[in-house]
Amino acid sequence: MERALKIPILEDLPKKIVMISGPRQCGKTTLAKMLSTNYDYLNFDEAEHRVLLQEKSWDRKKDLVIFDEIHKMKKWKSWLKGIYDVEGLKPKIVVTGSARLDTIKKVGDSLAGRYFLYRLHPLNIKEAVNMLKLDPDEILERLLKVGGFPEPFLENSINYYNRWKKTHLDIILRQDLIDLESVSDIKSIETLIELLRSRVGSPISYASLARDLEKNSKTIKRWLILLENLFVIFPVRPLHKNVARAILKEPKYYFYDIGQVKGEEGARLENLVACALRKELDYLEDVKGMETGLYYVKNKEGKELDFAVKINEQTTRLIEVKLTDSGLSKNFIVFQKHFKNAKTIQLVKNITREKTFPDGAEIRKISNYLAKIDFSI
Repeated sequence: MERALKIPILEDLPKKIVMISGPRQCGKTTLAKMLSTNYDYLNFDEAEHRVLLQEKSWDRKKDLVIFDEIHKMKKWKSWLKGIYDVEGLKPKIVVTGSARLDTIKKVGDSLAGRYFLYRLHPLNIKEAVNMLKLDPDEILERLLKVGGFPEPFLENSINYYNRWKKTHLDIILRQDLIDLESVSDIKSIETLIELLRSRVGSPISYASLARDLEKNSKTIKRWLILLENLFVIFPVRPLHKNVARAILKEPKYYFYDIGQVKGEEGARLENLVACALRKELDYLEDVKGMETGLYYVKNKEGKELDFAVKINEQTTRLIEVKLTDSGLSKNFIVFQKHFKNAKTIQLVKNITREKTFPDGAEIRKISNYLAKIDFSI
């Protein structure tokens, strides 16, 4: 099962350190091991491997060395910089981690200019169609049922997925979270996740969550950032010309694991689309160097569209997601005058006919659209 990022990563391996970050069990280590048949693998979570890392005694006759979870090691960036500066890429180096390695992008970063970052996401319709040659409608239903993480997706059993889901989240909260930061109130973070599961697609009030959990807003924001850094959730903020104001306004949160979403099918469907859009935009950033952003739009009267896509500072697409609706949303008319160059696309799950209107607005079947999604054109 060849992932979409394999070819661009292979092209970069001789040039710089390659970092692959993404949710736990989304296939990072599997992808790394597919890059060469002649590799050495060291995982910081393994006691024996920690000794080898401290000694720097991996097999240098291999073509590739994979360092897994080394972001948990103290001063790991300086350690990695030292290896790169002294030894170069002999062997080539891949670093994988289930926390956001892109948080190292800071002023004065000791690894600046020495690495390329790739963000690996769970499977979506586009990647599954290309890899498994399955029908887009079949993949859509499977994603809504068991999510896109490779293990439960390939197993395709709701009972298996429910057991996997519980273990997966437990490891993140009781191992990865503690490794990342000192957190004592795991139960409250579990409750926070439970609240978010039933509020997918709705703007989130920090003050409201703080009241529900009997914490202050500052604590809630810190926990949400931790969950972002561990690839449990990702935010979609309101589109605003003033970046600072957009950050302050209420974001929506979506889950990398679609099956975590509670409630009606429409919420899971919106989460599925959010994941596909986020994945496509991250690909454009990581592989092609574009600047991208995923937002929602809402005016003072409460009119709203689910998603706005920005590429290189231009709003290129306005997207609305519907479960069943053959008529074009009137909200497009409200926002088209503000985003005259943006394509307007309504994505519908249950639809018999796709449509294009004289003004260019489109109604498309979700499964077909996401199977061929490409924002680079």
